[in-house]
Amino acid sequence: MAKKAKKAKKAKSAVKKTAKKTRKVAKKKK
Repeated sequence: MAKKAKKAKKAKSAVKKTAKKTRKVAKKKK
């Protein structure tokens, strides 16, 4: 369970990071 939770947390943070990057790119394009 602990290992799965850690993996899920890492995945969530990764998604957040990519979302921030895409948002910055979108702003630049606009």
